[in-house]
Amino acid sequence: MSGTVWIVQTTLSGEMNDVEVGMWCQSIIDSNLAACVDIKRTNSVYRWEGEIHNTPEWDIQIRTSESKKDELISKIKSEHSYDVPAIFWWAVDSTKEYYDWVQG
Repeated sequence: MSGTVWIVQTTLSGEMNDVEVGMWCQSIIDSNLAACVDIKRTNSVYRWEGEIHNTPEWDIQIRTSESKKDELISKIKSEHSYDVPAIFWWAVDSTKEYYDWVQG
């Protein structure tokens, strides 16, 4: 038996320090919009306003339920420092035990 968990992914500015990123992620957990947040340093290469950039960022991957996904995405949009934040989401199958944990 399995269940569907939602993964929501975004990036945060590499200019944020560990504490700031931790507090941003903690606020998602504190608001009860997710069960778990993974934080990784990454580097992004992209074109913005006609120029190519190579920028350190934080890769944020959040596990949530279908019922909380839309509110979580709204929170990310409202609190994000980027003009156009990358926000992706997709459904994944998981074990029933993990699904139950994510549901709360």
